[in-house]
Amino acid sequence: MKNEAIKPPADDQSLDSKLRPSRWDEYVGQEKAKTNIRLIVQAAGKRGESCDHILLYGQAGLGKTTLAHLIAKEAGGEMKTTTGPALEKAGDVAAILSNLEPFDILFVDEAHRINKLVEEILYPALESRKLHFVVGKGPSARTFSLDLPPFTVIAATTKVNLLSSPLRSRFGATVKLEYYGDNDIEKIIERSAKILEMKISKEAVATLARASRKTPRTANRLLKRARDYTDVYENGAVSENTVRETLKLLDIDNLGLEKADRDMLKAIILQHGGGPVGVKTLSASLAEDEGTIEDVYEPFLMSIGLIERTPAGRTATEKAYVHLGIELKNKKGLI
Repeated sequence: MKNEAIKPPADDQSLDSKLRPSRWDEYVGQEKAKTNIRLIVQAAGKRGESCDHILLYGQAGLGKTTLAHLIAKEAGGEMKTTTGPALEKAGDVAAILSNLEPFDILFVDEAHRINKLVEEILYPALESRKLHFVVGKGPSARTFSLDLPPFTVIAATTKVNLLSSPLRSRFGATVKLEYYGDNDIEKIIERSAKILEMKISKEAVATLARASRKTPRTANRLLKRARDYTDVYENGAVSENTVRETLKLLDIDNLGLEKADRDMLKAIILQHGGGPVGVKTLSASLAEDEGTIEDVYEPFLMSIGLIERTPAGRTATEKAYVHLGIELKNKKGLI
């Protein structure tokens, strides 16, 4: 028998690119942010100018990179991408800025990790399109200034508080992306399923949406895992039972909590009487980095009302007790 060539499957990264919206009408949710951004871009286009520099912030996976691509497409410029950690030296910034063409978009991800010394090179570039640099050392050192073409910087960060005030003030617009509602997440899942040529029931979509942590990136990741489960075990449409079995394998509950999230809640409730407990104590109890607790677990748990932050520390809410099936008598002050 003649061997047939097997086409290798697309990897997850190429799938992520395929699922990324390429038009404004495909970008679900974040209506206020989209309206403000499109106003800036369209007004600049009518004047024949490059649009103001834009700072996007919010939790990971909410669509900051996608928005940057859409802005670049509408503005008609080429988007060049870098990250904060990659800008280690002044020469790195100078090399990137000096190669920009008129109306190019420079997207800087993880902007809060830009070297503070490098920021000083960015200030005049953002404000007056000037690149100042020094050649030589000591008495023979000379300062040069290079004019830059009209360009736009779009910076994205999950920690806007770590950006210095002088850098933040040089962005013409600061846009916060919020967590998504279940209805918007369901629309995103349905769109992604259509692109992936998947058949999925309404009940399965709703179950996936509830477990998606109000985040499109997580929703698409869980959808791909449900597709994997279906292809291996069922070879048909994705049903509600398929989704439940997939979540069970991933150790994710119906609210989207992973084991680490539940461990954090149990530590607050069972080890510290429901709180309040400080982040340092919680970090020691979980053997987890403080930054991970504050940036990864805590925001989502707060958004769905399972914990509260008080001046004295983190406190588990009554809803957390109910979700974990722990009697309220263990919570200080409730009974």
